[in-house]
Amino acid sequence: MRPQKILDTDMISGLTKVFRDKGYEGASLNDLAEVTGLKKASLYHRFPNGKQEMAECVLSDIDQWVDENIFFALLDETKSTELRLKDALKNIEILYDSGKNTCVLRAFSMHGGLTLFEEQIKSGMEKWISAFNVLGMSLKFTSTESQQNAIQTFIDLQGSLVVTKGLADTSIFKNTLKNIEKRYSIA
Repeated sequence: MRPQKILDTDMISGLTKVFRDKGYEGASLNDLAEVTGLKKASLYHRFPNGKQEMAECVLSDIDQWVDENIFFALLDETKSTELRLKDALKNIEILYDSGKNTCVLRAFSMHGGLTLFEEQIKSGMEKWISAFNVLGMSLKFTSTESQQNAIQTFIDLQGSLVVTKGLADTSIFKNTLKNIEKRYSIA
């Protein structure tokens, strides 16, 4: 068997970029083939179920990265809540390239993508909210405060990504991260 010319990590990175930039519906097979450096036939060889399988692979890859780098940081009770939050926020900044990257959950929640990926999108959102809820509970917030703060944190992150992209101003995203840190600071 011939060695693969395109590494899986490079291929997934390229697919992620196209889906972030164009959404599921807007990403054409030409775009996906071009970014991976593969011909359409080779792309279909790797992903027999086509664009949907490519998108599922991207969602799975990002989900795993977020689990390992953000949720694990928020839930790691061997560290102080302050350090857990700082680690998670640092990794959120990396995930979204200081606000330059669109959230994949948002990119897939448009048009037909929402129907195809509804469960993954819902699960992803619930995991974000749950992880911040746990952080709030560890800070002795009431369960209502903790849940409200977790939901607001997710809304703030998502909203700031949209506004940052629309205004081409990464300071909006960075300020949002600072405000989230203040929200969870021990008074």
